[in-house]
Amino acid sequence: MIATQPVMGSSSTKGARLAWLDALRGIGAMAVVAEHMLPWLMPALRPFWFNLGMYGVLVFFLVSGYIIPTSLERGGDVRAFWISRLFRLYPLYLVVIGLVLVMAIWVPVRQEVPRHVSSVAAHLTMLLDVVHTGGLADPMWTLSYEMVFYLLVTALFVGGVHKRSGTLAIVFGIVAVCAGLVLSAPLLPGKWPAIAACAVFVAGVACLITGRLRTAAAYALGLMAIVLLVFASFVPWFGAAILAVMFTGTAIQRWESGASGLAPVVVSAALVAAAPVWSIQAGWWWVQPDVWIITIALAAATFALGMALRGRPLPGVLTWLGLISYSIYLLHHPMLRFLNAMAGDLRRLPAAAQASITLGYLTLLLGLSWLTYRFVESPTQRLGRRISRRSAAAPPGISAQG
Repeated sequence: MIATQPVMGSSSTKGARLAWLDALRGIGAMAVVAEHMLPWLMPALRPFWFNLGMYGVLVFFLVSGYIIPTSLERGGDVRAFWISRLFRLYPLYLVVIGLVLVMAIWVPVRQEVPRHVSSVAAHLTMLLDVVHTGGLADPMWTLSYEMVFYLLVTALFVGGVHKRSGTLAIVFGIVAVCAGLVLSAPLLPGKWPAIAACAVFVAGVACLITGRLRTAAAYALGLMAIVLLVFASFVPWFGAAILAVMFTGTAIQRWESGASGLAPVVVSAALVAAAPVWSIQAGWWWVQPDVWIITIALAAATFALGMALRGRPLPGVLTWLGLISYSIYLLHHPMLRFLNAMAGDLRRLPAAAQASITLGYLTLLLGLSWLTYRFVESPTQRLGRRISRRSAAAPPGISAQG
């Protein structure tokens, strides 16, 4: 999702070539913000013919699918990939967790977060949604699928079958349809999946980074990711559909490079669109066939437009929003909850007052997001790159696939 590989390369040519991905992230981030913000601040403007938040999330997942496998394959170094991912994801994530816990003095922690050690385990791995655990900040659920995707991509790369993205997109699309027909709740309930997954995750990632038992660890983590996705997630069909979308993004990149055709993209898109139609767990307004399909179509059209405009000058505000999109994504919902707790119900205010508060909220959000990018994300990303370069210089027996 938002925490995908930054497109700012070592050369200005590379940065310009991939700026469209940052622009897409900027669009996706603000769509998610609007989905959460409008019901609280300007409910009359919220659309219901498509879902703004899911539209943004689908754009993010297509971007992740497009860029993440390529970043691993280009470097060819599992250790460097995981060091980069950990330094990309966790610093700001931990800062936001700390912020939410401090805010709990005034704003109670979300009821969806279990008051149990399993919640700590789930947050440590980021596998929140796939171990049916609510996150301290609502948007954290998408990080579950980012992490599952990283684990699967790593296993596929180590196994040498990472080029079969189109097939995997179709397979996950089929799983989404089938899971929707037969599953109505996690088949692995309770607290133990989060705790067991945490133990496997910590040990497995340690092996990926150190190089010891790397192949076995990659396979174990990939298998765990699939089991959790299908049998322990809140909504199994939805999790499988998300993975189909991400691998569709990868399949698009393969098609662009001439490595495969577009047929898998079309088939997987059709399966994802059909997934909730007969699903047992499809009672929400945004997965009704018309809303769901329109949302998917808009996300696909946005991604296609971004590809069509690549290489052309793009509005600087969009690429800037993409640069700070991870901060926007994680900060916006805790800020909304704090505003609501301090100011009360703002929906009854006059339209002019609602607009003024909305503008003030967005200004503060973007300002704080820039600060956290500048002083949290950017420095830790640089540190991760330095450590990754050192790992690349290590003996081949350590930095290779293992």
